[in-house]
Amino acid sequence: MNPIAILLDPRTKRRLFVGGSILIALMLAYRVLYPLFFDAYVGKTNAPLTYESGQRLTDAEFEALALSLSEEARRRKAESIVAADQDPFARQVKIEMLMNTASVVRDSEPSHIKYFRDAGIRRYEGPKTCLTCHATIEVDHADGTRSTVNTLDDIVNSVHFKFQSDSGGFSTYGYDGRQVNAGPHKIPVGKIDRACGIPGSFSWTGWAALIASRPEHVEEGEIVLRSEGCGQCHIGGNYQPATEKMMPIGDVPRTAKEGIDCLICHATDYDMNRRVVIRDDYGLRWDQDRSLRAALTVGPISSETCLRCHQHNMGGDAYAHNAAAQSLGYKHQRLLHRGAKRGNPFSPEDDAHAAAGIQCTDCHRPEGHKIPRGRMGVDLVANDLPDAEVSCETCHTRAPHNNSRDKALLNGHIARLACETCHIPRLEDNNVVLRDWVHPTWNAEEGIWEPTDVYRSGEPGKGFTYLWFNGNGTFLANALGNNPNGADTYDPLMRQIARIDDPEIIAAVRAKAVELKERYPDIDVERYVRMATDPLSQLSPELLERRRAMIRDNLRAAMNDGESRIYPFKLFNALMYEDMSNQGPFGAMILPFDYNVYYETGNTQAAVERAIQDPIVQRMYQEPFKHYMMDEFMAYFGVSGGWKTIYPLVDGRLVNVEPHWMRQMGTLMVNHGIRRRGHDCADCHAPNGIMDFERLGYTPERVAELQDPDLLRQPRLTE
Repeated sequence: MNPIAILLDPRTKRRLFVGGSILIALMLAYRVLYPLFFDAYVGKTNAPLTYESGQRLTDAEFEALALSLSEEARRRKAESIVAADQDPFARQVKIEMLMNTASVVRDSEPSHIKYFRDAGIRRYEGPKTCLTCHATIEVDHADGTRSTVNTLDDIVNSVHFKFQSDSGGFSTYGYDGRQVNAGPHKIPVGKIDRACGIPGSFSWTGWAALIASRPEHVEEGEIVLRSEGCGQCHIGGNYQPATEKMMPIGDVPRTAKEGIDCLICHATDYDMNRRVVIRDDYGLRWDQDRSLRAALTVGPISSETCLRCHQHNMGGDAYAHNAAAQSLGYKHQRLLHRGAKRGNPFSPEDDAHAAAGIQCTDCHRPEGHKIPRGRMGVDLVANDLPDAEVSCETCHTRAPHNNSRDKALLNGHIARLACETCHIPRLEDNNVVLRDWVHPTWNAEEGIWEPTDVYRSGEPGKGFTYLWFNGNGTFLANALGNNPNGADTYDPLMRQIARIDDPEIIAAVRAKAVELKERYPDIDVERYVRMATDPLSQLSPELLERRRAMIRDNLRAAMNDGESRIYPFKLFNALMYEDMSNQGPFGAMILPFDYNVYYETGNTQAAVERAIQDPIVQRMYQEPFKHYMMDEFMAYFGVSGGWKTIYPLVDGRLVNVEPHWMRQMGTLMVNHGIRRRGHDCADCHAPNGIMDFERLGYTPERVAELQDPDLLRQPRLTE
């Protein structure tokens, strides 16, 4: 039959009409009904966003602002032109005149002033304004190719926005022996969906909070609202993290995309005092600087812009040179966290590369909005560019010691030691090693209850240790690797990171336990010390044996993979509440705290009870989540039998929930805080040196050689 006749046939037209109608209905359902269903399902909010700082300027106000922003650059240019060998007053008059000439103004003002002036833009409106010119961007890739990408899609699908990835590329292995997301069933993993012992919460439940604090310096009974939550260090500006990106279908709604904070990364003149929690008709969210002043100073990304967020987990909030922590907010000031997550700051004062003017992106080279972490990692932080190398050898090669008379000896160490092992001699003193969330301490200065840091140290062997590392890690952030001799005697998951036997640390833990017992009389001091310093004592004999078997059968292959070298790793453990229905040889499911209840009352059980009533946590304990991701999550976790959907709250009371230290220390990579002068030879090669060669799997004979300073220059040391 003629094709035209077929199309004109009434039955065909009806079928096409019905099919088209169904397709349109499905598209409408996906775009309109699905987002509404999703918001209701996870209990989150999406709504139009407004910002107090995003004010419209008149033309006159715009030009005055432009002159103000270019003043320093105009002065520098004029000073470089006007000769210095003349009367100071006359020179200053000439400089002032030259500064205001049209050519100097034109050549000195930030580039975006002209763009905004010509386009008539007098108000910055977030991504909408940026996309006026930057709807697409050209991306240079590491393989030399170039592509054009949609700018908004590029950033929405970056880890900096969605905080997780369900793709492969993780260098992390589950305790079941499988590389995370290497198989067909890929699950969303990253910072979005796991409780962490440092912040004590999920990003789901701890995104934005206004804490009612009662500082000692204010009048009795007066409340000061403080900002807290995971959202302070992320570029999304909505009422929740990008939970939609976790799901197998669906996209982040338009309103959430409009909340992306472009300027916190791209503006040189960004006001961190705007970065506080605000409340509107729809709930709590993080404010941002949307002023035209900030928008007009857009320029190349620098270390300063990166460190607005990243110094928080490197040097820490209390680090003296954390610039962002000096601007806590005009109102609802951000809470300062006194213990540092890693204690290895990147700043000219404490890092040789920062002092040399090296920028973050010189090593972490972006491809569009995708920024590489490097191919080596021990944790579950997602990586946009898992194949991109970020390492010392990129610049320094494997033979960096060329100016020393001992260069052959020192370069020989590279086969066994990472650069950081020698050149990070210590971490910051406020590096937190043991944190107790269950027994908080009252902070009178801040007027809040806060987790008790049982032990902090930046010293080698105390705040951090040395482990063999081949680029792989476990599901709970434990470095994997092995002594190149291949012996099974190197066993960190049963020794180094599962036990503390340093008498000074044990004494410090005991002293803190005695102090805590004054407020918490139920604490058994000796049991507390044993659990904190020997966390495997919390496991039954059966679980201990299963742990040994899983290390032997599931992890040894990943430990022996590739080339291992000795790296420094920051140590961390936390006492938190756990869902004991989901326990295995490597720990149990950690439960989050509600920040308001925790900080304001110090009632930790009530804080858990409140947090797990969040709809997204309730969904986690239901069948769809179980089959979509939690069964796989638990398999990686080392828990057999799948995810138990036994909701741990019955009649408002916690059921089968217990406080426990994690069953091993987390080992976090430290790559910054590099010092030009590293350790001396005798720091390691001495009987009481910082390197525990026996626990690193060396034979007794080799240990004796490595600890003998007289043998340092013998050739065998570099083999």
